[in-house]
Amino acid sequence: VAVRLWQLGIEMRPFFVKEGLWAYPVFAGFGASFGYWLTGVERRQMQVLADRRDRLLEKRKRRAEREAAEAGENGNKAEQAGILSSTS
Repeated sequence: VAVRLWQLGIEMRPFFVKEGLWAYPVFAGFGASFGYWLTGVERRQMQVLADRRDRLLEKRKRRAEREAAEAGENGNKAEQAGILSSTS
């Protein structure tokens, strides 16, 4: 709205004309409703991203625990295999 008033001022046209007064609230309402909708879209997208991040971190944690458990079981076997291969 401010830019339109600035434009009208540069053109030295009257700010408020009776035939055009309906357009400002209509376009302002349209812009406000679009911004409100876009804010909701952003909130939903941020929630989806947060959920995906949490699932990924949980998956990485489970994988690290599983690999640590497997390394503990296979650590002795790998060490013995290394000793046997170096002495052969």
